[in-house]
Amino acid sequence: MNASVPASAAPADLVIDYDCLPAGPSSIVRHGPVRLTTNLTFATDLTVGDPLNFAWKLNYTGDGSRLQSPGYFGEGAQVHATGNVELKSNWVGILQPRGSADPEGPLRPDLPLGLPPMLNDPGLTNRPGTIRITPKDIELDFTPPDNSVVINDGDDTDNPSDMQIVYSGGWTSVDDRPGSEHHVHNDLHETTQMGASAELKFVGTSVEYIGPHDKDAGKVDIYIDGIKRATVDPSRDGNDDPVNDDLDGGHTLWESPQLKYGEHTIKIQSASTKPVWLDAFEVSTATSQIPTGYHSAICKPVANPVSIEVTVRDRTSPTNTSTSTNTPTDGPTNTSSGSPTSSSSGSPSGSPTTSATQPNYSYPTVIGSHTVVIPRATGTTSTATPKTTGPTATKYVRPQVAKTPRGGVDSGEAPDGPQEAPYALMASGAMLIAGSAGGGLLLRRRRAAHAGGVK
Repeated sequence: MNASVPASAAPADLVIDYDCLPAGPSSIVRHGPVRLTTNLTFATDLTVGDPLNFAWKLNYTGDGSRLQSPGYFGEGAQVHATGNVELKSNWVGILQPRGSADPEGPLRPDLPLGLPPMLNDPGLTNRPGTIRITPKDIELDFTPPDNSVVINDGDDTDNPSDMQIVYSGGWTSVDDRPGSEHHVHNDLHETTQMGASAELKFVGTSVEYIGPHDKDAGKVDIYIDGIKRATVDPSRDGNDDPVNDDLDGGHTLWESPQLKYGEHTIKIQSASTKPVWLDAFEVSTATSQIPTGYHSAICKPVANPVSIEVTVRDRTSPTNTSTSTNTPTDGPTNTSSGSPTSSSSGSPSGSPTTSATQPNYSYPTVIGSHTVVIPRATGTTSTATPKTTGPTATKYVRPQVAKTPRGGVDSGEAPDGPQEAPYALMASGAMLIAGSAGGGLLLRRRRAAHAGGVK
């Protein structure tokens, strides 16, 4: 059972030993388990929004065994590692820190391989809580470089590929051909026996059959992994026109489709008694076609590792301290610091209440888990309302001008002399209105008389 260690403010630094065992068909663990010593470091006291970042260092243990090359490869092969960190409690899942070793130089079988120096995978914390961290398995894999290798006569100093062509039937080695014929290594193999074959086991993603065009060549059947894929006729060119050549070497007579990365077998077989030639096979590897797992290894903890609890705390809400009467909180409020008094000549005594106008607010600002609304730099208007003893209080103010002016220049003084009352003017107006009404009545009576109405 895994022990659980409480979190502390200091980073956790776990030392964990692993044993690595073969997992793929052609594993980089070739001769017994490989022991690794690892250091897994991470912070144990976080704030919401902080990354949960793992730094996982890998090292070989002492002078023990090493990961080894599974074959011959050109420059650029690499070891890749993927760690697994289990998360439980408020978070549930797996984080996978990853890393790659430096590219290797040319490799041959069993040469030691480098390890990724460190694995990283930051995870973002988006809510408060606790996380129980437990280190799990580490997965290793090996990717060869993108390259091609030509296999001519097998495993020799010119063919460091660890692959050999196996000839069956009556084949003859034709050596020291003129360079003008363009054969690989200036040699090739020939057969006139129907059913004679040559095959190659290889690891890669595609393969080509290389041989000469010749006007006397016979047909060749081609098999991949025991399944017939094609029949080619080297006496005809790519447009299916007959050739007029004698041993014009170096041509790709057939190329396989893209294959799943792994071990495959190509076989060519004579389909007649006419001459058939084999110059070479060219094997290619495209890393984009490589699935994980073919050269893989799995590393398991030697003992049950401890579990470490990480605390993720909420962000502290900012406190806004100001002497201003406006204090923004979750909603804008206005607080007056004290009760202002009004001392004016002729105003009643009492403590007025303050009514502030609504200020203009800027867009909300998110700080931590709180939204803070900050007011713009605009003042407030206070209106003093005096206390009263009755329903309505009226404040009277002495007018500036003692007399109301009547006509003339607006000098603030009334004109001299007595003033007449406007009774005559009012009587004249009343007589005018009465006369108008009477005239209208007389006109209507006269019109009625002409129509035969009452006179």
